[in-house]
Amino acid sequence: MNQHKAATQPTIDLTACDREPIHIVGSVQPHGFLLALDARERTIVQASANAPAGARVGTRLEATFPELDALVRRYLDGDAIQDGATYLRTVTLGPDTARQAYEVAAHRVDDLVVLELEETDDASGDAGLDALTPRLRAFVERLHSARSVPDLCQLLAENIRHVTNFDRALVYRFDRDWHGTVLAEDGNGALPSYLDLRFPASDIPAQARELYRRNRLRIIPDAGYAPVPIHPARTPAGKPLDLSQSVLRSVSPVHVEYMRNMGTMASMSVSILVDGALWGLVSCHNHDPKRVPLQARNACDFLTQIFALQLSAKVRGEQAEQRLALGQVQAKLLAYMAEEESFVDGLLNHPDDVLGLVDASGAAVVTTDRCRLLGQTPPEREVRALYEWLSERGEAEDVFATDALSEMFPRAEGFTDRASGLLAISISKRFASYVLWFRPEVVRTVRWGGNPVKAARPDPEGGPDRLHPRKSFEIWKETVKGRSLSWSVPEVEAAMDLRASVLGIVLRRAEELAAMSEELQRSNKELEAFSYSVSHDLRAPFRHIVGYSNLLKTREGVNLSDKGRHYVETIIEAAFSAGTLVDNLLTFSQMGRHSLNKVNGELNALVEEVRRKVLRDVTPDRTVRWEIGPLGRVHADPVMLRLVIENLLSNAVKYTRGQPEAVIEVGRLPPQDGEAVFFVRDNGVGFDMAYVEKLFGVFQRLHRVEEFEGTGIGLANVRRIVERHGGRTWAEGEPGRGATFTFTLPLREEA
Repeated sequence: MNQHKAATQPTIDLTACDREPIHIVGSVQPHGFLLALDARERTIVQASANAPAGARVGTRLEATFPELDALVRRYLDGDAIQDGATYLRTVTLGPDTARQAYEVAAHRVDDLVVLELEETDDASGDAGLDALTPRLRAFVERLHSARSVPDLCQLLAENIRHVTNFDRALVYRFDRDWHGTVLAEDGNGALPSYLDLRFPASDIPAQARELYRRNRLRIIPDAGYAPVPIHPARTPAGKPLDLSQSVLRSVSPVHVEYMRNMGTMASMSVSILVDGALWGLVSCHNHDPKRVPLQARNACDFLTQIFALQLSAKVRGEQAEQRLALGQVQAKLLAYMAEEESFVDGLLNHPDDVLGLVDASGAAVVTTDRCRLLGQTPPEREVRALYEWLSERGEAEDVFATDALSEMFPRAEGFTDRASGLLAISISKRFASYVLWFRPEVVRTVRWGGNPVKAARPDPEGGPDRLHPRKSFEIWKETVKGRSLSWSVPEVEAAMDLRASVLGIVLRRAEELAAMSEELQRSNKELEAFSYSVSHDLRAPFRHIVGYSNLLKTREGVNLSDKGRHYVETIIEAAFSAGTLVDNLLTFSQMGRHSLNKVNGELNALVEEVRRKVLRDVTPDRTVRWEIGPLGRVHADPVMLRLVIENLLSNAVKYTRGQPEAVIEVGRLPPQDGEAVFFVRDNGVGFDMAYVEKLFGVFQRLHRVEEFEGTGIGLANVRRIVERHGGRTWAEGEPGRGATFTFTLPLREEA
C-alpha cells in the first residue's frame, strides 16, 4: 500500500501517446485479413499481407471472390449505410482441403469500401446468435428491477462475461478528468479483482478515447500477435487508410505491453455512450489468448446499448425528481422575494431555503457595498476577496461552479473546511453582485490500480518518444483533500433559474421605478411651473405693500400715533421678509428650468468677489478672519456656482455673529472617487448632527428666526445646484463648535 496527497500530480506527460496516430497504423491483427475496394468499380486497391493469393491490388473483386462481390453490391445498394462496421454474413473461402469460415464486415472510408474477413469456427454464423437470444431477453427483463446505477453496471458485467466467457469483465466509468473507476466486476478468479479501483487518464490517451467513442467494439484475441501490414501503405488519394471503424485494426505497442503487464493476453472493450458522449467502457480480459465471434461481440454491443438507454433513463429520472424537489424550494424563494421591498431581504429572511436550494452549508449575498452571510461560510474578508476574484475573471460568467475551489483560487486553501466547493450566480448585468453557495471539504481515500504518478517510464534504448506503460498494478491509496461533493446538474440549473427569477424581479421593479420617476418628473415640472408663476406674481404686490407703507410712514407719519407708526413699521418688515422669501422661492424654481452654461474659471477669484459683497452687510464692530486656501480651476456654470458660494459664505458670516472673532475657512481637499472636494468651515453656533438631514431641505431651519434671519431655502439651492453639476453635498457640525459644509464637482470636467 502507498499513501499520497491529492495535490501531487503526475510528473510524466504522455504526450507521445497522445500524439500517436493509432487510427492510421497501417496494419491489422492476423486473425483475419482486410481488403480496401474502390466503391464504384469494386477493384482491390489495398490488401493486408495475409490476404489470399488471389486478392491482388488492381483485381476486381468479382473475378476472385464473386460471393464477396455480391455481398458488397447489396451493402452499397442498401437504403442507409450505418456509421461503423456492418456485419454482412459468414462465408467460407479457400480450397476444399483448407476451407476457412470468415465473418465478413464492411464500412466506408471516403470513396472506399473496407472489407474485413475475420476467422471463425462457426461456418453458419447463425447458431451463436440463436443461443444468445434467451440471454438477451432475460437481460432486458432484469434491467427494470435494477434500483441503482451500480446495480445496472453489475448486471451488465455479469451478462457480458457470460456471453464472451472471458476470465473477467469490468464496467469502468470516466470522471470529469478522464480518470476511470471500476463500478462493477464479474470474474472466475483467474485474474485479480479491480473492483472500486481507479485508473489514471494516462492509461487511455485522448485519441484512444475518441476512437472508443467512434468505434464501440474492439477485440485483441492475442496480445502476442505480430502486426500484418497493409499494402500499399497509402490509398489512391495518397494518404494512409483510416482504420477508425476497423474490427481488425492493429493496436499501439504501448497498449499491448500494458496488457502483458496486467497479466492478460486477450481483451475486448465495448464503449458505453450516453447521449453521444463517452460515459465509460466494458472492459473484458482473459489470462490466455481467446477469440470471441463477431456475432457474440455484436450481442455485447447490443447489451451495452440497451444498458446505456436504461442508464440514461435512470439518471434522467433521478435528476427529474431532484429538479421537482428543488423547484418547490425555488417557488417559495420566489414568493418570499416578491413580497419584500428588496429581493435580498426575501433571501436573507429564509436562510434554510436558500441553503436547501442547492444543498449547501453556507451562502453569501455580496454587492459592492454589502456582504451578508448565511450558515457556515468563510470570514467576511475572505468572501469579499472571493467576490473580487469572481468580478475580475476574464470572461463574464452568469454561473460558476467548482468542487475544488482551491485549485483555481489558491487563497481558498485557508478555508477548505467551509468552502472547498463554490456555486456562484451573478445577479446584476450592470453592477458586480453575486449569490454564493459553499460546500465543505470531504476528505476521502481513493484506491488506484497502481501509482498514477509513475504512469510511464521513458525507454532507455528506444529514444525520447518511446514510452513504456507502468508495470505495477498494486493497490495504491490516495488521500483526496480540498474537494467537496460535486454540484449536480439539477442544482446548477436551480441556481440558474433563481438568477433568472432575481433578474426578472429586478427588471419589474426597475420598470415600476421608471414609471414612478416619469410621473414624479411630470409632477415636479408642474410644481416648478406653479412655484414660478406664484412667486413671480407675488413679487409686485409685496413691493407695493413695502412702497406704500414707506410713503405712509414718511408723509403721514406726523399724523399717526405712536401705535400707528408701530403698525406701519411691522407691515413694512413683514412685507419685506415675504418679498425676500418670494425672491428666493423664484430662484429655487428657476434652478430646474435653466440649462447649465459651464465654463472654465478660477474658483479663488469667484470666492474673493463674493467675500467682498458679503462684507458689505457686516457691521464695523465685528471682527472676521478669513482663511482661504488655493482652490484651483473648475468647470461649472459661474452664475449658479456664485449662488452656492454666496449662500455658504453668508451663512458662515451670519452664524458666527456671536463670536468675538469669526473664523471662516474656505479650502480644497484631496480628490475622492474622481471628484474635486471643497469646504466652507466656520466657528459659529454649529448644529446637532441628529438633524443634519433637515439642513438641505426647503423651508427647513435649525435655529429660531428671532435669533438668525433667513427663509430656509439657501442650502436647498446649494444642494440642487451642486447635484445638477453631478456633485454631492454634506455637512458636519457640533453645537457651539462651528460647522463645515462640503460639496464636490466632477474632476473629469475640470479644465
